[in-house]
Amino acid sequence: MLFAQRFAEPIARGEVDLTFRRWKRAQVRPGRPYRTPVGRLAVDEVAEVDPGGVTDDEARRAGFDDVAALLTEAGRHAEDGTPLFRVRFHRLDEPDPRTELAATEPSASEAAELAARLDAMDRRSGHGPWAWATLRAIAAEPGRRAPDLAAAAGRETAPFKADVRKLKALGLTHSLPVGYELSPRGRAVLATRT
Repeated sequence: MLFAQRFAEPIARGEVDLTFRRWKRAQVRPGRPYRTPVGRLAVDEVAEVDPGGVTDDEARRAGFDDVAALLTEAGRHAEDGTPLFRVRFHRLDEPDPRTELAATEPSASEAAELAARLDAMDRRSGHGPWAWATLRAIAAEPGRRAPDLAAAAGRETAPFKADVRKLKALGLTHSLPVGYELSPRGRAVLATRT
């Protein structure tokens, strides 16, 4: 979930614990943690709601003065009938396991095992080898926008970003405010092939 930076402090203080989104279908699931620009959040509840039933209290819990302000911001896509979802969440204060994993330098055997996993990802891919090429591209241009990296690889942005998330799950990359960079773990694995 994306949040404007103005919500960071209210979320950190526990003042904002709701958000309202227009989605064709729910984009988050209860019980799952999500990394966001304002920190890690756990989703507690997702429900489709009638915009006419949203209360001022809910609007304040979502960081707005009143329902009118909330619905104005959430109004995009209202005209085409896109449903409105209420998402209740709480901030997670424990460290992100992926961040901790990314900060660790793998042993030689761990690096070899990760390299073998990347080889397997490339072999199994229905759209051609991508894992090593993506690591090299991120290493060569940290902070480059994902659409630019995808275009340089001849790929669409959404599937490219999905593949980068697979590398992040292995602790090999970090997201930057714009683009990505290799983690210490990612640099160590890439070094096995240079």
